[in-house]
Amino acid sequence: MEKQNVTEFVFTGLFESEQTELLLFFLFLLCYVAVLMGNGIILLTICCSHLLEQPMYYFLCHLSLMDLCSISVVVPQLIRNMAATRRDISYNNCMTQLFTYHWLVGVETFILVCMAFDRYVAIVKPLHYMMIMNRKRCHMLIAVAWGLGFWHSIALLLMVLSLPFCGPNVIEHYMCDIKPLLKLVCKDIRISSILVIANSGTVIVVIFTVLLASYILILCNLRMRSSAVRHKALSTCSSHIMVVVLFFVPCIYIYILPAGSKNKDKEISVFYTVIAPMLNPLIYTLRNKEMKIAMGKVWWRMSQSKLK
Repeated sequence: MEKQNVTEFVFTGLFESEQTELLLFFLFLLCYVAVLMGNGIILLTICCSHLLEQPMYYFLCHLSLMDLCSISVVVPQLIRNMAATRRDISYNNCMTQLFTYHWLVGVETFILVCMAFDRYVAIVKPLHYMMIMNRKRCHMLIAVAWGLGFWHSIALLLMVLSLPFCGPNVIEHYMCDIKPLLKLVCKDIRISSILVIANSGTVIVVIFTVLLASYILILCNLRMRSSAVRHKALSTCSSHIMVVVLFFVPCIYIYILPAGSKNKDKEISVFYTVIAPMLNPLIYTLRNKEMKIAMGKVWWRMSQSKLK
């Protein structure tokens, strides 16, 4: 086995131009603040209102938490690197970022599946909804999401830890992700690339297909419902579909292609690392009347408590 002599990695960043990087520094800082505020408001609203008792908002609460945590693993360092002269990260911190980010994103992926299942049961089997989607089952689904996310992430980490890094240490990215790391391995990576596609790419495609199929079944079932029920269901499902497309399409583009391919990985990855977490609160609040009412009530209660 080749000697492991890389103790740190250096990021190339998002763009080569210093002027562009400086402009993006302020843009990503604003995006990060927007994500913290938007998802923070969703968490506060759901946890401080009756919405937490409903399975859909219970899952949404966990989705917002994943958005907050996953973006905090990547964006603060990205912002720091844009203002720094040396964009380095230690080997151990790089492996930690790889594991943590994939774990959180893996959990988020399966939470989106839980939300699709919840909407399917609510619309296709409304009379059995409370029995099927009881609190115990909701807890179980979240626990399964955490478990599956962990196994996905630990499999990637163990594979990377077994690979030798003995040559160049410049990562053509702004974060420690599996594909840019594979390009630095000083051995043949064909088998590793296949394992990555099997672990991430194929799984993402299968889950995306299942999600689309579930929403197609929901839409087909809505044809037999009243216009009021149809309008409410379409409003909710359209929000979920927008989130799914924003998250999965860039992921499929990146993880279904081999590691050695020439593509726009770091530019495309901005969509699911920064833009999707920022837009999720807007999609779920601006298009959701129940959320807006609950936000108003929580804000009113907080303002009243301050006056006392």
